[in-house]
Amino acid sequence: MTDHGVTFINVIELPADRVDEFIEQWRARAALMRTAPGFRDVRLHRALLPDTRFQLINVAHWDSAEACEAAGMNPTVLASVSEARKSATAHPALYEVVAAHP
Repeated sequence: MTDHGVTFINVIELPADRVDEFIEQWRARAALMRTAPGFRDVRLHRALLPDTRFQLINVAHWDSAEACEAAGMNPTVLASVSEARKSATAHPALYEVVAAHP
């Protein structure tokens, strides 16, 4: 069996006019996360329409839940997330693959 690790998915609610600012903050956090043990990859998806409820969706893959959680406890990451919460509402969770189709 292939080791799928875990998938971190965070759907983000924020006004469309704040998306660009959020993306810049996200880039800084992503650069820091890339150096964390257990990190695999990350992508940020942007809604095509400005009235979409979730303007951004962050999808990252980690070796384990513990690796993801440890990276999230970095003081720089915590400070950046705290700043981002001023303009956005995040809905993060960890997932595992239960089915796949090629």
